[in-house]
Amino acid sequence: MPLSLRRGNVTAVVEQHEGLVRLEVDGVPCIAYSGFTGAVEVGDDVLVNVQARELGLGSGGFDILHANLTRGLELTPEPGAHVMTLPYTSLQRAVPHVEEQSELAESLDGMPVVCCSLHSQLVPVCAALRGLRVAFVQLAGGAILVELSDAVRTLRERGLLELVVAAGPCVGFAAQAVNVYSALAWCEARGAEVVVCSIGPGIVGTGTAIGHGGVAAAQAVNAAAALGGRPVVAPRVSGADERPRHRGHSHHTEAVLRLCLVEPLLPDELDPTGWRRATESLPLSHMGRGPDEDPGFFAAAFAAGRLARSLVE
Repeated sequence: MPLSLRRGNVTAVVEQHEGLVRLEVDGVPCIAYSGFTGAVEVGDDVLVNVQARELGLGSGGFDILHANLTRGLELTPEPGAHVMTLPYTSLQRAVPHVEEQSELAESLDGMPVVCCSLHSQLVPVCAALRGLRVAFVQLAGGAILVELSDAVRTLRERGLLELVVAAGPCVGFAAQAVNVYSALAWCEARGAEVVVCSIGPGIVGTGTAIGHGGVAAAQAVNAAAALGGRPVVAPRVSGADERPRHRGHSHHTEAVLRLCLVEPLLPDELDPTGWRRATESLPLSHMGRGPDEDPGFFAAAFAAGRLARSLVE
């Protein structure tokens, strides 16, 4: 199916964050990634991608700004950058990569790496790691742009995330790595004590056992083990509408474990004490459900973070 682009005018700018603008185009909610499109102001003549919203898929009910025809043409590339993100697409742009600019560690030297299959596990995992130097690696399988994540933004503001790196094809304001292997090696070289890997918000799904974005967690497990780290899987615990299949884990977690080339660590206690207190001031949301509606989901992710913490202390 071809792109579904519509021309319109910016009628409101609702929120502005680093690299992300929430706005309205002809009264319809829209988001713009200003690192790609440049600045956006009321009255701008723009092109928006409306396909996901019109099909009721994937974008949360909003359009995506594709190009700003008023002030987003002939923007200057970043100086010194020559490696393309999203190469050979109409969104390709040159971005400095950590592999070019920094020394990469030869080994993770036993560093724990928490591997999440959903972005909504990130907050409770990081809550359990409070006080440690934590890095986040965003993997493909959900949203590609790091800027979309309110969770990452909040965790950075609260001091619960120190380093953020996008592993290709993910991109954004974060440091940029070609793949998860070099992203992990960069985190180790920068002094991270724990790395948390997850896909971005949302998830690609086809309704098949291994055809979903969550299997990126297995790729992170394999990369961490290959580089000498200690992978920890954040189990996705079955909610009220899912049937537990093993130790309370959902079939999504079973699919991840089946693809791991090594046996990762898993928390034994899936309902650890203190998780509510540790997360009470943080945004917890999973498929529209909070900690009262789906406590097991958040508790199990917190347990994975606590297990990783025990490997450091």
